[in-house]
Amino acid sequence: MLKTIVRHAFIALAVISASHAQAQQFPTKPVRLVVGFAAGGSTDKLARVLALRMTELLGQPVVVENRPGAAGNIAAETVATSPPDGYTIFMATLSSQAINPHLYSKLRFDPVKSFEPITLVAKYPLLLVVPPQLQLNNVQDLVAYAKSNPGKTFYASSGSGSPSHLAGEIFKAATATDVQHVPY
Repeated sequence: MLKTIVRHAFIALAVISASHAQAQQFPTKPVRLVVGFAAGGSTDKLARVLALRMTELLGQPVVVENRPGAAGNIAAETVATSPPDGYTIFMATLSSQAINPHLYSKLRFDPVKSFEPITLVAKYPLLLVVPPQLQLNNVQDLVAYAKSNPGKTFYASSGSGSPSHLAGEIFKAATATDVQHVPY
């Protein structure tokens, strides 16, 4: 009889202890969605749409926090040094995760080890466009124009080291043209 009482007491103790070990609800406070670029750009706009939907799904505010500078490195470092509790999410880009490690010798984060990928949110196409008054109808026309105007043909990008900048430099090398980079 005493064995049975002791056994039931241990079972009751285990059940009571287990109730305290249940997983905490998530989220219980606002979530930060950190963007490495200024407000108003394409990554910011996408993050704001995503944050609205996440707020609806999670029942907690998802706040977009812009940390522009150093081609996304400031934002990446902010997230990499935040507690790994799920309350700080990084809107990573090709620049911060794949390009910057080759451009900056001393990053304070590891693009592979400092983050856990969640999902691919979007793919951004790069377009080659010219003003209609140039009357260029194809890439061959553009190359001919650039070769006949060395140093006077410009291409814009979202910044040095960005995918659009690298695409422009690849175009320049592949076509042997003297086109000039204008970062925005």
